[in-house]
Amino acid sequence: MPRGIDHVGVTVPDINSAIRFLEEAFGAVALYRNVTRTAPQKGPETEKILGLPGGTVVIEMCMMALGHGPGIELFEMKGPDQREAARPCDWGLQHFAVYVDDIHAACHRFREAGGTLLTEPQGQPSLEAAPGNMFCYGRTPWGMIVELVCTPHQERFNDIAPMNRYQPPALKGSDA
Repeated sequence: MPRGIDHVGVTVPDINSAIRFLEEAFGAVALYRNVTRTAPQKGPETEKILGLPGGTVVIEMCMMALGHGPGIELFEMKGPDQREAARPCDWGLQHFAVYVDDIHAACHRFREAGGTLLTEPQGQPSLEAAPGNMFCYGRTPWGMIVELVCTPHQERFNDIAPMNRYQPPALKGSDA
């Protein structure tokens, strides 16, 4: 059985800008670059391994840490028929969520880093509704959707679920 999600891969138009945004918006840390501009990945074998259209070049890859939980593996690629970020209604991965303890401060930081909020923070709906349970969607500078989520009270849904929903542990030195 799997232990859980190890990382989420995200293709961005400019890897250095994306790294800077994730650092400024979420305090993410660049761990290492596995592919670099001086040694890009390309050719038929790379295309086959990654399921890429012919002619696509993986220019850079950087693994990022984001608090507790899965990593974010950033890719800068150039290829034929490249498209902008998918909309939430399109098939496939449509967003990732970042757990925060202070959603208002997190939204401010997200904006300051260059992101755009789709709405102001609002209460969680339905079974997730409880005091302090809030969420807000935002768009990164390259157009990908990120959800900021805070669910300190999980009793309503954990009481009926077959196992508790994962919640990242508090960061060291945090009041949460």
